[in-house]
Amino acid sequence: MYDGTTTRQRRVGAWARPRVAAAAACAVVGLGLIGGAVTGSWLTGESAASGSDRSAYEVTGALWHSVPVDRLFPPTLKGGGAGPGGADRSWTRIAVAPDSGCRAALDPLLAKALAPAGCLRLLRATYADATRSHVTTVGLMFAKADADAMRALRERVTEEGLDRRADLMPRTYAADGTLAEDFGDAQRAAWTLSVLPDAPVIAYAVSGFADGRAATNPEPAAEAMNGNDSAPAQSGLGHEAKGIADRVERGLRKTIADAEKDA
Repeated sequence: MYDGTTTRQRRVGAWARPRVAAAAACAVVGLGLIGGAVTGSWLTGESAASGSDRSAYEVTGALWHSVPVDRLFPPTLKGGGAGPGGADRSWTRIAVAPDSGCRAALDPLLAKALAPAGCLRLLRATYADATRSHVTTVGLMFAKADADAMRALRERVTEEGLDRRADLMPRTYAADGTLAEDFGDAQRAAWTLSVLPDAPVIAYAVSGFADGRAATNPEPAAEAMNGNDSAPAQSGLGHEAKGIADRVERGLRKTIADAEKDA
């Protein structure tokens, strides 16, 4: 409290100035530390990534039963530049499978390889190209695993080339009474499979001829897109599988992002 003397006032001012300066210095240092921490998280991606992962994993598990099928598997897909030589492609959905478990839709070896993810639900649809000469089944396997387990599975699939083994191809969805009714295991010609890096989902697509002819030498889509002289490559079936899978994945990521905003 002020006592009316000039001397007392000067002493308070002299005492306060160092304290204010010290507080200001601490504030500057504190802001510097906070700023450094934030900058560090921006550079490493730790804070943003972990928050995003948690949010994406929280919302994705419920998507399989809450999102309309037309949003996950649109009635038509546009593939600008998705064909051989950058040609445009378009695909029409001809069948949607009832949601199911994974056992019937995956070859036993593939089911074993993906078992660490834990199958929550599998959604599938089959598309035909504009010429109605190719059919492609695309699938979204919603997993039970957390981010660490999915990351480990993704690394294993990549390092061991599990997405390139012909004995680990996904199965088709051959719906009766459709162009794909003869699209079975023997007709699988090209395929792609990926463990998504930002959601508990495994996406795949497998393509073949609509006339029911068997594929004697199936190839991963990545190889069939390299322009070799194999039947899958010459017919563009690698582009079919990859093009459809990419567009369904993009749609799913947008759906997840929208769900995160509403969460």
